[in-house]
Order: sequence, then structure tokens, then C-alpha cells
Amino acid sequence: MGEAVTLNQTTVTEFILLGLSSNPETQLILFIVFLPIYLLILAGNILIMVTIVHDRCLHTPMYFFLCNLSFIDVCHASVTVPKMLADFLSAEKTICFGGCVAQMFFLHLFTCTEIFLLTVMAYDRYVAICNPMHYLTVMNHKVCLLLAAAVWLGGAVHSLALTGMTIKLPYCGPREIDNFFCDVPPVIRLACTDTYIIEVLIISNSGLISVVCFVVLVASYGVILVSLRNQFSEGKRKALSTCAAHLTVVALFLGHCIFIYSRPSTSFSEDKVVSVFFTAITPLLNPIIYTLRNEDMKRAISKLCGRKVDAEEK
Repeated sequence: MGEAVTLNQTTVTEFILLGLSSNPETQLILFIVFLPIYLLILAGNILIMVTIVHDRCLHTPMYFFLCNLSFIDVCHASVTVPKMLADFLSAEKTICFGGCVAQMFFLHLFTCTEIFLLTVMAYDRYVAICNPMHYLTVMNHKVCLLLAAAVWLGGAVHSLALTGMTIKLPYCGPREIDNFFCDVPPVIRLACTDTYIIEVLIISNSGLISVVCFVVLVASYGVILVSLRNQFSEGKRKALSTCAAHLTVVALFLGHCIFIYSRPSTSFSEDKVVSVFFTAITPLLNPIIYTLRNEDMKRAISKLCGRKVDAEEK
């Protein structure tokens, strides 16, 4: 079962996801924990998108990119978390080969797109703080749309390349993936061939993107922090708050990518814990970080909720 025989060679048609635990009681507890987390991810990020679209005061480059980030977080979490929740209540935790490929493709699409987007957001903050007089000229509507398109195109090219390399490998034996979702490193470990070249390509692709973007991001915020020394206290406080929020997201998100994709395809006991933070916790923290530390967002959300209450009373 889960294997097809063609020309005296066995081909895997489905994989078994070992998940976070094999204990039924633990799985039920995990379901109770992660279901509200997923619902909060959806509610928090959708609230940010609705608020930004609804409030004209937030129609600026920074919030345009933040709206994109919230959309990506919803999609990113939805690639893995619903399947994980279903498997908590299922005896057989299988995923068909096509489903596994689709999960890998969309996971890397949204992951790489978010990495590029975080880099663009750092550039946006750099221009806003270091060159405020020309900010709206440099980051005009056309430039923002082009940057957003480039971010999504880059993510798509990266994901197509990585998924394409993975599905070309022969899978004829082991079917157990020691995780709760399909990702390239654990899947290629199941291939019935030498995967050394593929592993090198993964490190040079995903790992290099993660490390280079992380260095660029840290350097950008370093320049921003240096330039803030000459600004007034109120503007400095607001800029520092924004940069701190961005750096927190960057550290949480890129930390996982560097840990998983910048090393050979070996399994560590920490992989599952890191993956949980990557797929479920970070998308939840993003709306918290960007709303609780952002006075403009809190004011806009209050105004939106106030209008809804007034409309209901009428």
C-alpha cells in the first residue's frame, strides 16, 4: 500500500507523516492547542489586511508591504497547519505524492516570498528614515507595485527550481517523513539515489538566500540605527519601535531558514520544534508585533471597530 510497481521498480505513491507525537492523548492536547492558534493567525492577519485597505491614512508604502506580509502569513500557515490538525485526529497520517509536492511548492513559495518581502520592507524603512524628504518620490506607487511583483516572482522561481529538483529523484523505498509536513530536506532523504549534489544545490539556493538576506537586513537596520542619533526624540522613539518590530520578525523567521537550509540534509531532534515556530508561531506573532507596537495600526483598528459598532446600532 502506498507503492506502485512499474518495470520491476517500486515507486512511492504516498508518504507517511510521523507528526509531532504518536500518543493519541498528546495528539488531542496538541489539537486543542493549535486549533485556536490557527484561528488567531487567520483572524489577526485578516484584521490587519482589512484595516489597511479600509483606512486611507494607512495607504502608504510601509502598510502596503505589511498587508502583503499578512496575506503571506495566512497562506504560509494554511499550507501546513490544517493538515497537521487533521492528522492529530487521524489514525493514518498519510499524504499522497502529489499532495506532498504541492505542499513543498507552496511552502517554499510563501517562505521565499516572505524573505524577499522582509528585505524590501527594510529598504522601505531605510529610505523613510535616512532620506525622508524624498521618501514618497523614491517609494512611489509604481515602485511599490514593481517591488511586490519582483518579490512574488522571485519566490515562484525559487520554489519551482527547488520542487523541480526534488520530484525528479526516484522514490522507491522508505515512506516515513519525520515531520508533520513535507519539506525538501526530509523528503530527499527518502530518495533511492545519492542526493549529495541536490543537497549542495539546496544549501547554495535556500541557505544562501536566507544568509544573504539576513546580512542585508541587519546591515540596513544598523545604518538606520546610526542615522537615528541625529533625529529628535519623538521621531527616534517611533522609528526605533518600528525597527525593533521588524528585527523581531526577521530573527524569528530567518533563524529557522538558516537552521534548516544552511546545513546538510541531516535530521536533528530540534527540527520539529523549530518547524512549529516557523509554520504556526511566527505567523501568529507578526500581527501581535505589528499592532501592539504600532500606534497608527491600533488607532485604525479602533476606528474600524468603532464604525462597525455605530453601523450595528443604527
